[in-house]
Amino acid sequence: MIAYYQYFLAIHIIFVVSWMAGLFYVVRLFIYHTEANDKPELEKNILQKEFTKIESRLWNIITTPAMLLTILAGAMMLFLNPGLLKASWMHVKLGFIVLLLVYHFICQHLMKQLRNGIFKLSSTQLRFWNEVATILLVAIVFTVILKSAIDWLYGLVGLIVFSAVIMTAVKIYKY
Repeated sequence: MIAYYQYFLAIHIIFVVSWMAGLFYVVRLFIYHTEANDKPELEKNILQKEFTKIESRLWNIITTPAMLLTILAGAMMLFLNPGLLKASWMHVKLGFIVLLLVYHFICQHLMKQLRNGIFKLSSTQLRFWNEVATILLVAIVFTVILKSAIDWLYGLVGLIVFSAVIMTAVKIYKY
């Protein structure tokens, strides 16, 4: 069983990387898609049509399949090592995973809105939104690596500071 666990761990890590890459890139595309509204009409139409196609391909070929394989491999790891479910750090990690799944499906909703010409968020708001995935990734990695309640406290403080730095960097970049 341990040998199989290691295979699923490797698969899990590979597809986490793919999933996160897809989430990072798709929101960056949303930013460019939104900023195309400021272009002349002909250029705007060409760009938005192209962004719609690229977003859809990225989502359907990479991001969503990677998410599904990440969840499947993670579930298999829990099946092979059910003792992990007794660890409090795993409950915290699973909570962050739920938030990441919510983020994923909100991104899917945003993509559908953009496809239909609905632009509810500005490019600046999307830049902030793009950092949410980074914050969740940092939280998940630190939770998995540290596994200690006291370290979680430091990790939470660090996450808040990290979030503030990221948000400040986005504002500085925008201006």
